[in-house]
Amino acid sequence: MNVTISSSTLPKTGALVLIAVEGNKLLPTALAVDEAMDGGLARAIKAADFKGKAGQVLDIAAPQGLSVNRLFVVGLGAAKSLKPAGLETAAGRMVGRLNSARIKQGSIAGDAIEGSEIADGDVAAHLALGAQLAAYRFDGYRTKQKPDQKPSVTKIGVMTKAQARAKKAWAALSAVGQGVYLARDLVNEPPNVLYPESFAKKCKALTSKGLKVEVLGEKQMEKLGMGSLLGVGQGSVRESQLVVMRWDGGAAKSKPVAFVGKGVTFDTGGISLKPGAGMEDMKGDMGGAAAVTGTMLALAARKAKVNAVGVIGLVENMPDAGAQRPGDIVTSMSGQTIEIQNTDAEGRLVLADALWYTQDRFKPRFMIDLATLTGAILVALGEEHAGLFSDNDKLADQILDAGKASGETLWRLPMGPGYDKLIKSKFADMRNIGGRFAGSITAAQFLGHYTNGVPWAHLDIAGTAWQSGSKPTSPSWGTGWGVRLLDRLVSDNFEK
Repeated sequence: MNVTISSSTLPKTGALVLIAVEGNKLLPTALAVDEAMDGGLARAIKAADFKGKAGQVLDIAAPQGLSVNRLFVVGLGAAKSLKPAGLETAAGRMVGRLNSARIKQGSIAGDAIEGSEIADGDVAAHLALGAQLAAYRFDGYRTKQKPDQKPSVTKIGVMTKAQARAKKAWAALSAVGQGVYLARDLVNEPPNVLYPESFAKKCKALTSKGLKVEVLGEKQMEKLGMGSLLGVGQGSVRESQLVVMRWDGGAAKSKPVAFVGKGVTFDTGGISLKPGAGMEDMKGDMGGAAAVTGTMLALAARKAKVNAVGVIGLVENMPDAGAQRPGDIVTSMSGQTIEIQNTDAEGRLVLADALWYTQDRFKPRFMIDLATLTGAILVALGEEHAGLFSDNDKLADQILDAGKASGETLWRLPMGPGYDKLIKSKFADMRNIGGRFAGSITAAQFLGHYTNGVPWAHLDIAGTAWQSGSKPTSPSWGTGWGVRLLDRLVSDNFEK
């Protein structure tokens, strides 16, 4: 679907979508439409008891006085509490409505909203992003779809009088949308197509976007002493990989921001084998690596004024005769030893070496890791929030603020030395599980031993990297969660 910023001239074909806030005060385009309809829009709003609440939609077929086939009015809620994510959700909801009505072309009025903190022009840009995200499809493996099963909408124009500002904002946001699309594609790919080596090749292809990409194989990781990461993949015929992506958009000597992702391209649980039911979802156990990759693309595509590094550890956790066993002890790159008590607690083993490598080589301002790490976070937070763990209050607050602004929200959970006793081992420096209690916290506590004092945050995205249903701006199983969050974090705090 093609999404563009257009003039505020009323369209002559397709569908017209108007936005409205609570209070029923018509915005400029709605006033023009009401005049063309000889007061018909105001009468329809009153008759339908339309209040402009978030999620409300008024649908008028063949509106008198207009040449469009359909007129929609979508509610945004109160102007003073409106966030960019609310605009994106409204636009995404309308793309779904247009597809249901088999409409090919739509125009959305991106009027300035009095009383809102969102600037004129930015309103249109965020509506455009919502439409772009809603248009995502992962249909490459479908061979028998009929035309009426495919989306009908091919073009969305977002109308605004502030075209210059809107186009500038849209150029940046569309780049973020590209990153989300890539992350979703990676999560949705089947594991026979996406495995460590093929994932690394997809990352290599991003050099065409301006990223510098290195791929370390098993021999290179062995020389670096990455026994923790390599142990996870030793039961697979697929070679483990460590991918380093760099975007140098900031000052030459400026320290980079660093993002680290868990990339278990398929997780059987290893010798501690998972139950068969639902195991197919474990193709998405690389959601953290997907988010990091999508973020790096977004930063490069919008030419962010920051130095950034993305490091992803790519492994496949399989249970063959050479697989890691419960009871094994491995030595991480940091020199710390780990007793393996459960081979299904593998993501933290991958991240341990990836985090240590990142801080040791790049000396970053901070590190943020993303991982579909624990089922316990789903029990605690469901699919609404990701879990946030951090040893740095300032960084944690910046992430929480970026989450609220982007709509990718988090909830901070505690950490502290008292939890270390739960991962204490009788035979090694630590063990890779902490027992029944505080499962997400002990996983984060484990990772904290591999940051070497660098400000750090861990995002447990096991409940948000994929979804059981769909949302207006996230229509597929893989959500691409994390790309908008991290991009907003960078743009708000580290490009000034």
